Amino acid sequence: MQRLPMAVRFFCICLLLSMAAAAQSGIDIQPVTGGLAGLTHPYQAGGVPHARLDNSPRLAALIRAGNLYLSAQDVVALAIENNIDVEIQRYGPLLAQQVLKRARAGGALRSVGLPVAAGPQSVSLQGVSVGAGGGVGISAGAGVSSGGGIVTQLGPVIPSLDPQVLGFMNFQHTTTPQSNTVLTGTTSLVQQTRSYTAQYSQNWDFGLSAQLTYSSQYVKLNSQFFNLNPYTFGSLDLQVTQNLLQGFGRAVNARNIRVQKNNVKVSDLQFRQQVITTVSAALNLYWDLVSFYEDVRARRQEVETAQQLLDDNRKQVKAGTLAAIEITRAEAQLYAAQQDLVVAQTNLTQQETVLKNALTRDGISGAGLENVGIIPLDRIEVPATDEIRPLEDMIQEALKNRVEMQQARINLESNQINLVGIKNSLKPTLQAFAELTNNGLSGELSALGALQPGISYLAGGYSNLLAQIFRRNYPNYSAGVSLNIPLRNRAAQADYATSLLELRQNELNLRKNVNQVRVDVQNAMVGLEQARARYEAAVKSRELQARTLAADQRRYALGATIPFQVVQDQRDLAAARSTEVQSMANYTHARIALDQALGRTLEVNHISVAEALEGRLSRPSVLPADLPREVRP
Repeated sequence: MQRLPMAVRFFCICLLLSMAAAAQSGIDIQPVTGGLAGLTHPYQAGGVPHARLDNSPRLAALIRAGNLYLSAQDVVALAIENNIDVEIQRYGPLLAQQVLKRARAGGALRSVGLPVAAGPQSVSLQGVSVGAGGGVGISAGAGVSSGGGIVTQLGPVIPSLDPQVLGFMNFQHTTTPQSNTVLTGTTSLVQQTRSYTAQYSQNWDFGLSAQLTYSSQYVKLNSQFFNLNPYTFGSLDLQVTQNLLQGFGRAVNARNIRVQKNNVKVSDLQFRQQVITTVSAALNLYWDLVSFYEDVRARRQEVETAQQLLDDNRKQVKAGTLAAIEITRAEAQLYAAQQDLVVAQTNLTQQETVLKNALTRDGISGAGLENVGIIPLDRIEVPATDEIRPLEDMIQEALKNRVEMQQARINLESNQINLVGIKNSLKPTLQAFAELTNNGLSGELSALGALQPGISYLAGGYSNLLAQIFRRNYPNYSAGVSLNIPLRNRAAQADYATSLLELRQNELNLRKNVNQVRVDVQNAMVGLEQARARYEAAVKSRELQARTLAADQRRYALGATIPFQVVQDQRDLAAARSTEVQSMANYTHARIALDQALGRTLEVNHISVAEALEGRLSRPSVLPADLPREVRP
């Protein structure tokens, strides 16, 4: 009875040591609690909190009397806190960390996460909604992986870097009929066997692998021809293997860890890119909304002017100083103005819907915003001048700050890291190995064994077996090398050549992106200059049309011109006001596009990436004491 408990205790000690070593890694998503003092944590699934579907408190705090009062900074804050595209990308860094954990265990890389989502677009209004600009030809790339969602690996196979413990127990009873009783002394040999094995194995990233195995076997037979019966045989075996060519070195076996560390950086940059994209889109929506408000006011003023003309014409027709056809013309102008007003109000309502959906997680109906109108607190202000720096300085700023450029450089570095491992597969496989085994044998002397001289030292229990093993009474040694040389090696050559060609493509693509950044900056500057020129021309045109209408109205009152001229002036003034509104909106888009092209969107809008990642901005939203009293136009 003494033999079994010691073997079991040895096995349990090895198992518990292994679990304790594995438990150090922990689960960094949602820790598992309880279970054998934490020893079973590595074998339990970690949890992930439910997705956050509630809006931030900031949204409700900005609603007053059925209206949602928004400033540009509030739009930025709500977009970061509530936009679903941003919330999706918040999982990106967590996913990258889990793949890094997998890589540290020797696993192949996985392609995880979703690409950056383009922001929402404004409703259709000619001249207002333009492209976000900045990076039109550059996409924010994901990290370097084994390819797609399939876990594959090029180059030498990376060994598992997590230690392992193997335990084996076997109980056996066999009865074998004997045809020769001279050897066993019985016609039916009955053998009872109990086998125990405990093994600890581990691989290292420089190419060494080792395993330590302890095994013992207890045997009892019904034969009297054995000197020891029952007896226990045991051994402690150490095997060590070192790769010398293929699979040698940390640069080969730890390449996935280095690549995934880069991918963690890429994932952080991708979240940053999503914030930039979403904030830019939200600001475009907001300034378009402001322009829609201005357009509604202009169209309403057009209706009021047309109504005034119709009333004047009716008075003059009644007095007999004007032909009745002029009433018809004035009515046609009024109905055309009213139609323009309806279109402008419809655009405003649709734009509110788009903006509210972009600033909430649960949609318009879930947030209770169906009947809530948006009242912007900011007006579009075009500064007298634009800060224009030397073009080359802005290009260098963009090359330094643009997220896409940083990602491309990191991915190129990761491709070079992978290339080292793929090149290593061209080498033959050369391994040096050594094995050391200590054996022991112990048991009870049979009647026959007691007559045999020189074997009394084998008599004893399990402690005698262990003493023989650790005294190394019966050692075995072996060492050698193994060489495997592929004669053609075409697959490895093709993999390396393919990867090298892809690296050259990526280098050229990086140069292409550099050139595209220059184009983006130049186009953004040209777009800003054009937007200013259009705005100044639109303002001048509107002022001249207003003067023309005022002059013709005075002449009409004096009978010096016909009503048709006044109607035409009203139409021209309405068109000029609409053009001015469009030019103001285009100017804001040009400013936002320039910020994107220079990679300074976050800095201009005072956005902290750490706070954005948390989903709660510390900057409070404060409504002015004197809120606009106007309701929806």
